[in-house]
Amino acid sequence: MENFRKVRTSEEESPLPFSDLPPDVVEMKVKEGSKIRNLMNYAMAQMELKGRRQIVFSGCGRAVTKTITCVEIMKRKLGGLHQVTKVRYKTLLEVWENQDPLPGGPVQNLTVHKNVPSICILLSRDPLDPNETGYQPPEPAAGLQTQPGEAGEDVSGSSTKGLKRPLPPPSEELLTKKLQVQVAGDPRGTGASDHQPDHHQ
Repeated sequence: MENFRKVRTSEEESPLPFSDLPPDVVEMKVKEGSKIRNLMNYAMAQMELKGRRQIVFSGCGRAVTKTITCVEIMKRKLGGLHQVTKVRYKTLLEVWENQDPLPGGPVQNLTVHKNVPSICILLSRDPLDPNETGYQPPEPAAGLQTQPGEAGEDVSGSSTKGLKRPLPPPSEELLTKKLQVQVAGDPRGTGASDHQPDHHQ
């Protein structure tokens, strides 16, 4: 194979694995070399400016991870999206050309059929069938913002309390005040007054 060079890769065309899709649904075909920023700019424009209700992200092989990343970014930016994920296998056709053919012989091409994992993710503003395999309900938009925010504030608050210098002095002051109260209270208050009447009787 060292004399062969890959000259072309083609995906077998297969229909999207979702029923009831509008005929003009936008399919974002994510490739290994695609730039996430470019994909997201186009996808967001379709959903926000053109007011589309549904969009499909698909990718296969090494592009699967990038496809999932795009979907997660869009869910975070738009919120309230229903999702159906379908995983399947796709056949890739790779054409390899012989770089060192025999003198006077024909150029030899080799076609390789590869089965690679493929993912298709449908995002929809409209509700989808919750019984469909691969369905995920939208994460509540308000919950998404407040919970991590609250948790983040609590965590950052407690961690910064532990790390910052100004906070230990107030707690030391509180400790010394408590000690003063106990020390002051014992001889005069509880200790002296409670025991003296007992001695007199």
